[in-house]
Amino acid sequence: MGKKSLQIQQLNSKMLAYASLQKVAPPPTGWIKAIRNAIGMSMLQLGNRLSITKQSVQDIERREKDGSITIKALREAARALDMQLIYGFVPNDGSLELLIERKAKELATQIVMRTNNTMKLEDQENTKQRIEKAIQERTTIIKTEMPKTLWD
Repeated sequence: MGKKSLQIQQLNSKMLAYASLQKVAPPPTGWIKAIRNAIGMSMLQLGNRLSITKQSVQDIERREKDGSITIKALREAARALDMQLIYGFVPNDGSLELLIERKAKELATQIVMRTNNTMKLEDQENTKQRIEKAIQERTTIIKTEMPKTLWD
């Protein structure tokens, strides 16, 4: 197993732990305000724990709700709430392997169809089965080589 393959496999197993969390919607007010209210902590109390003003707590809660808060600020707020921030990424395709497969097939299709169009102009058009086979073969090569152009 190659180094790249091992990295993908290790990252993928970590990401799978987050997959079920995709369905968890954050509270409409944001996590910080929702947790603070649920445990009965005032803005002043949270501000004291963070060594900031009540207005700054209000700003943090607003920025979280807007999506403009930093990870550092979230981590500090979590610590002040006696919690920890956990974040991660989950591939839309379900796994890194499926993401790479999809991107490789898209690139392979572009390459094969470009070649096929040239052949068509020269009156040497391929059959649909031959095109599909060429796409699959090119996809396998691309997945093995993992060229940087895969992400263009």
